[in-house]
Amino acid sequence: MSEIKTVATRAAYGQALVDLGKKRDDFIVLDADLAAATQTGKFKKEFPERFYDCGIAEQNMMSIAAGIAATGKKVFCSSFAMFAAGRAFEQVRNSIGYPHLNVIIGATHAGISVGEDGATHQCNEDIALMRTIPGMTIINPADVTEAALAVEAALEHDGPVYLRFGRLAVPVVFGDDYKFEIGKGVELKTGNDVTIIATGLMVNEALIAHDLLKEEGINARVINIATIKPFDKEIVLKAAKETGAIVTAEEHSVIGGLGSAVAEYLSEEYPVPILKLGVYDEFGHSGPAVKLLDEFGLRAVNIKEKVLKAIELKK
Repeated sequence: MSEIKTVATRAAYGQALVDLGKKRDDFIVLDADLAAATQTGKFKKEFPERFYDCGIAEQNMMSIAAGIAATGKKVFCSSFAMFAAGRAFEQVRNSIGYPHLNVIIGATHAGISVGEDGATHQCNEDIALMRTIPGMTIINPADVTEAALAVEAALEHDGPVYLRFGRLAVPVVFGDDYKFEIGKGVELKTGNDVTIIATGLMVNEALIAHDLLKEEGINARVINIATIKPFDKEIVLKAAKETGAIVTAEEHSVIGGLGSAVAEYLSEEYPVPILKLGVYDEFGHSGPAVKLLDEFGLRAVNIKEKVLKAIELKK
């Protein structure tokens, strides 16, 4: 068996900026003294005249990005998710979201898989925060392929975008022929017993869970939702009607993330049993990323357990 290729989505972010920079000159990149970690240092090396390090001042960076965007330029600004979404929330809301400016926030090191950096840096609340900002588009790629395509799509998009990337190297799910479109979900596995809706690194876990369930005679549909806002309501509603039960899986708090978005929508449009898998209203702690995913129940076996319970609730 060939070894599974793993790459961190933040690596795709840095390389995509370089690739886009070679094709167009209508954007600049800002960073908050974390260019090596966020991978924007790759862009700095290639295009030093289009890169600005704003120092450890994330609120100021967002305000600078807003000012530049107001002149007609598109701007990428980057930091860890905890600082980009958390520390700078007011500036993102009032200076970027309110005037609906073309600022793309490249937030890296999201989720529990930041690992040894610990609770202060493990941002499991960023999607919830960004979802509350009117007009904010949120994209959480599953792998390096989707991440690169999402960066390009964000640059073409009109309005603010929050791109969520991880530190941990994750399996490559999609091939070179994969098509990404903002606002569109993708059905990866067919099935009529239950639907697993996953985002980010949990997409690979959902695919593993699908195979585990198939061994027990359960056919689970697997849907990848990379765009969490606006998410693909059509594919979600269709899944609810055809399978009758939903399990959501995300590396984020169960409060305010993908699971909440799906539950809020289906509770009004087509109520079915919905179980959410994520981080359960608690802080993380320092530790190896892979072990933390095990500890916090963000694995295929945990998805399987939720699916079995969801099927029971259908009866």
